[in-house]
Amino acid sequence: MKRGQIPSIGELTSFVAAAQHGSFTRAAAELNLTQGAVSRQIRLLESQLGVTLFERVRQRVVLTDAGKLYLSHVEKALGDLAIATRQVVAFSDNTIFNLAVLPTFATRWLIPRLVDFQQKHPKVTIHLTTRQRPVDFALEPFDAAISYGSPNWPGTIAHHLMDVEVVPVCSPALHARKKIRTPADIAGFPLVHQMSRPTRWAEWMAEAGVHLDAPLRGHTYEQFSMIAQAAVAGIGVALLPRFLIEEELAAGRLEIVSGQFLRDKTSYYLIVPETRASSRAVQLFSDWLIAQTRTVDAALPAPSAGTRAGRKPR
Repeated sequence: MKRGQIPSIGELTSFVAAAQHGSFTRAAAELNLTQGAVSRQIRLLESQLGVTLFERVRQRVVLTDAGKLYLSHVEKALGDLAIATRQVVAFSDNTIFNLAVLPTFATRWLIPRLVDFQQKHPKVTIHLTTRQRPVDFALEPFDAAISYGSPNWPGTIAHHLMDVEVVPVCSPALHARKKIRTPADIAGFPLVHQMSRPTRWAEWMAEAGVHLDAPLRGHTYEQFSMIAQAAVAGIGVALLPRFLIEEELAAGRLEIVSGQFLRDKTSYYLIVPETRASSRAVQLFSDWLIAQTRTVDAALPAPSAGTRAGRKPR
């Protein structure tokens, strides 16, 4: 269909309203038009498409089979257009900040701190979307993304946020059953594994100098948030980034059971497309977030010799 043959927004909105209400009169009231205007829009649409979209049944108008098929596509198209319009309007507003962030980082670390940002910058509104896959800034209207891994994203500015220290933790109740005095003692406990890093416990044991006679067993979970909950529940000993379990450690729901840790080679970054770097909202959020994360890196001890890197936090 050529561009000139595509129905107008007015015709399509009249069609959807009439279909939803089963009445041209009620559709006209919703759209602030006359009944005759809605009827005329529908006739123009039917003429352009070459099909009948409505049949009159008693005092109502009822969709034909062609009308039902067309309605499902038109509703989706108008919905997508409304979403795109809101996103573009937000993208051009320097008081609105659209951020893509890893799910567990968002829920366990970022969101609890956002009240501080709100208090300092009440005119900035944050729209937060969780993403595990990389963001394509050319196609998606994000002002920035918090990512883990390499800072080499073409056309962007990468701000280092924090490194990652992975520590072994368990619930006090589980630890009370049998004290852990050396890293080798942990091998005798049930372990909690991460699905995307099934060898992380083996790496930790190797770094701690623990020789294993049998494969490590235990439950496996997908995200750090799940692993943390499993550890709190006493299911087993887990390896977790310390900054993601600050609340559980402070409250005594989890204990670090060994001083041996893994320091990842890759880090968290705030990725900002060069085209958005001058935005006032972006600058305010970047400065605030970097200041927040400095306290995390300052708390991490220097990495021990020979530590190896983990990947893919969630």
